[in-house]
Amino acid sequence: MLLHFYKMNGAGNDFVVVDNRDLSLCLDTETIAALCDRHRGIGADGLLAVEPAQHGADYRFRYYNADGGEAEMCGNGARCFGRFTAHLGEEVAEQVSFETIAGTLTADMVGSNVRVNMSEPSDLNMQTGATIPGLDLPIHFLNTGVPHAVAFIDDEATFRDLCVRTHGRAIREHQAFAPAGTNANFATVLAPGHIAIRTYERGVEDETLACGTGMVACALVHHLLTGAPSPVKVDVQGGETLEIGFESSADSTFRKVTLTGPADFVFEGDIEI
Repeated sequence: MLLHFYKMNGAGNDFVVVDNRDLSLCLDTETIAALCDRHRGIGADGLLAVEPAQHGADYRFRYYNADGGEAEMCGNGARCFGRFTAHLGEEVAEQVSFETIAGTLTADMVGSNVRVNMSEPSDLNMQTGATIPGLDLPIHFLNTGVPHAVAFIDDEATFRDLCVRTHGRAIREHQAFAPAGTNANFATVLAPGHIAIRTYERGVEDETLACGTGMVACALVHHLLTGAPSPVKVDVQGGETLEIGFESSADSTFRKVTLTGPADFVFEGDIEI
């Protein structure tokens, strides 16, 4: 069977995208993992599938990590999904809505960027008390659609040289975040309201060039630690700078959280599955 696909990337976080509005595709875990394999497949951090909405939105968002497991949400994936579905009608839509496991989201086309209205964060836990060998830093936690641990590193050189795979896996598998595990983020402050991050993604099981929900988690924790106002700029390993907008309350809750950044088509093609 030939599968028609599209390749997209959001700030270096890359995705295979398939149009499954007719529900003719039934991709199992092994097939998705094979498609995302960078040596024997198309190569991607995950797969996005467009399906019919079930609860009144324009589309249903299905996201699978590179290991084939379905995840609740992906911020960079949501921007790519928004850009892709905006082009499915007779005219390019300025806004699309889509249903995710984490809730119904909207994506607005803002010039060459896409702004996604994210689900409200939950399960905030500043100073979790979790520790890992070789990293004597406070580890915070926030669910921004998927779980994220966040550690801030004061020294930029240490941040740049950090072995994200080693420390990230240790946090991802820490008993404090069992049984589901967590994504792990390391951040440093470049200037007030401007941070850089590196992310170990659960499901990819390695560092990725960008992670949208990770950017949101780091930006909101940065606000809680320093009082930095909205929007917070976030530099990612892919080289782009994105913006996280939000409204915060005195009880450390957040609403109207947005993620704005690029979402680009790379190529399309057919592959035998």
